[in-house]
Amino acid sequence: MNQPLTNPITEDDIANYLANTPDFFLRHAELLAAVQFTSPHSNRAVGLQERQAEMLREKIKSLEQRIMEMIRHGSDNVMLSDKILRWARSLLMVSDLHAMPASIEQDIKDRFAVPQVGIRLWGVAPEYAGLTAAREVSDDARVFASSLTEPFCGLNTGFEAVSWLEDPAAVTSLALIPLRGGAAAGSATPAFGLLVLASPDPHRFHSGMGTDFLARIGELVSAALSRLK
Repeated sequence: MNQPLTNPITEDDIANYLANTPDFFLRHAELLAAVQFTSPHSNRAVGLQERQAEMLREKIKSLEQRIMEMIRHGSDNVMLSDKILRWARSLLMVSDLHAMPASIEQDIKDRFAVPQVGIRLWGVAPEYAGLTAAREVSDDARVFASSLTEPFCGLNTGFEAVSWLEDPAAVTSLALIPLRGGAAAGSATPAFGLLVLASPDPHRFHSGMGTDFLARIGELVSAALSRLK
């Protein structure tokens, strides 16, 4: 029965027919030779086989680029892991706990190329109360630090923590990392401090970036500075 004119054959109908009739081109092999496409690399017409070859080359090129990206990311991760391990070793060798906060700030600047770094701690032992890192912070800052379940990354919108840095006016983006105690610090554990990483580059710390690496930094800093409590 002829299909009614009110329901014409669509491209999907044709595609479904060809997909479900694999022997169609065996019975009409001459169509394959007659099919012509416009090459995306030129204005000339090319045959089906040549177009398929072009598509295959494009796919191979795309896969090669993805492989190179994976290799590059893998190399970057190895380098970061190496930096973390070397830094952890240096933290273990610090014997002067009074110098620990300032040493950590400088280490992060030097090892990870962070322009500005700041630390604030609360609840430290009396002998460390005179440290710059132990200066008073507001209750709001403490509550905010404890509310963070992972590092915060984004633009500077007037966070109190920015005022702890040497040049607050130069801060455009920042990362705020809660410091928590315990062998396996979790989000339910109240924070005893806050680590601030800041940059004049608005894209250095952004809301879409991964925070696993920053979380590892936070864990190391937390473990090192928990000795001041």
